[in-house]
Amino acid sequence: MKVRSDILRTYQSLHTWTGITAGLLLFIGFFAGALTMFSSAINDWATPPNYQLQQVESGKHDILLQHVLSSKPNALKGVTVSFEDGSSPISWYGHGSARGFSMDDQVWHATLNDQGEVVAELRHVNELSMLVDYLHRSAGIIGELGHDQAGVYVLGIAAFLYFIALVSGLIFLLPSLVKSFFALRKEKGPNRFWLDSHNLVGIASLPFHIIIAVTVIVFSFHDLFYGGLSQVYGEKPMFGGGEKHQEVTYEIRDLASLNEIKQATLTYAPGYEVKSVSLSRLTTEHPSATVMIVSDRTLMRGPHNDYVFMNPFTLEINSSSVTSEHGQQGVWGAIVTSFFGLHFGSYGGELGRWLYFIMGLGGAFLFYSGNLIWLEKRCKKQSTAQSRSSYFMANLTIGVTLGCAIGIAGTFAANKWLTLGDWNINIAYMWVYYTLFLATMVSSFTFGAARFSLIGLQLFIALCIAIPLNSLIALVFPSIGIWSPDSIVDLGVEIGALGFALAAFYALKRAKKRIYAGEENSIWYCPRVSKLRQAESPIA
Repeated sequence: MKVRSDILRTYQSLHTWTGITAGLLLFIGFFAGALTMFSSAINDWATPPNYQLQQVESGKHDILLQHVLSSKPNALKGVTVSFEDGSSPISWYGHGSARGFSMDDQVWHATLNDQGEVVAELRHVNELSMLVDYLHRSAGIIGELGHDQAGVYVLGIAAFLYFIALVSGLIFLLPSLVKSFFALRKEKGPNRFWLDSHNLVGIASLPFHIIIAVTVIVFSFHDLFYGGLSQVYGEKPMFGGGEKHQEVTYEIRDLASLNEIKQATLTYAPGYEVKSVSLSRLTTEHPSATVMIVSDRTLMRGPHNDYVFMNPFTLEINSSSVTSEHGQQGVWGAIVTSFFGLHFGSYGGELGRWLYFIMGLGGAFLFYSGNLIWLEKRCKKQSTAQSRSSYFMANLTIGVTLGCAIGIAGTFAANKWLTLGDWNINIAYMWVYYTLFLATMVSSFTFGAARFSLIGLQLFIALCIAIPLNSLIALVFPSIGIWSPDSIVDLGVEIGALGFALAAFYALKRAKKRIYAGEENSIWYCPRVSKLRQAESPIA
């Protein structure tokens, strides 16, 4: 395919600068986003075994619910009944709410003891997966703008630049796409190798990246989009429903049974499984039952589930995030559900989650390698000392990428030990992450990108190894109070940590080779390290 050289240069420049501008923010979003594919597993792994209360036998949830509603007034505002093993049968917020990211939420958990009496305990919500999701949505940028984190809007702008980089990159790569798509030319130097790797990952996962870019823009600026659409729709609801109902005051004794709510849900959405029922505003004129349902065969609006909303007294379906033969989701509702499902990968079961996990890490690599390519090209143009801007970008790239990885790994490594203290564990998570992230940033600029890349990778490896090592300590010294995995899912988190350690070890080996044997005018050359070459065996 023949494209004029001046057009190619224009699109290449556009691709380079949009990528450089947004790349490091998007690295954090993609790296953390890949981990959110297993947020349920992370929560299970991070929560002490005795945190959840014992699940009750099938059929006893109604008995427990009636006890709680009659004796705990706060539960009337909102209470969740869970049918999943490993979860407390009933819970409700004592402080805070389920919406948003809050570090001081407290939740009551309740169950029935052997004598049929209600046992209730108040506990802080463990938000480790929410911290990871917060980084995914905001890149860790602190502050709020309106009712959302400021970082969400910043990441939305970065996603727009990211979309431009995708399109422009595809255009200038078209002439050589067929010839060089699967080529990884190591013998032509590091710049060509990084460029080939960057192109391979970008083109192979292009549909995924387009989906993520567009959906992030929509999520970040959805209020503006909805505001614009409201000018078209006026008072008519965009997402279906909206019919006026007669105002009625309900009595708790008339509440439908949980089994009736489940049956009404499955009749409306056959093929799904009911995971939980959340009841709210039970003593008002607008009571609601939010039924969490799961299916691996359809697009789901949430990361792991869909919802059906109904009146818990009349069993009338008000709305849902699914399309049903018994009700219409509405055109815009179906579009929004598609955006959510495509972004979260909430379809295809475990295989779909693993594919999104791999492509999420591939996206993080895409932004990291893009910065390296830019730096390598600048180094190639300069035969003597490198410019300050090259050193600055190299330090920033290593600081942000390793800072994010080290911060998350350190938080996971500290998790079990943090549960031993009498403090709000979610605030402790934030302290650990931001302390490590900022320390990494400062160290990268203090030691330089070349030298600190070795130090940082070694620290990341150590923290990843510490995650399963903590479980080994728990097995040897059970009296300490920390715990070891009690399920395959929990064990999978620790095996994943070892996988990251192995990948980092390979990266460390490559970095050592570059720093020890690199060109003296390169930003990746470190004189202090190079003096040690005589004392160390060469690394193959």
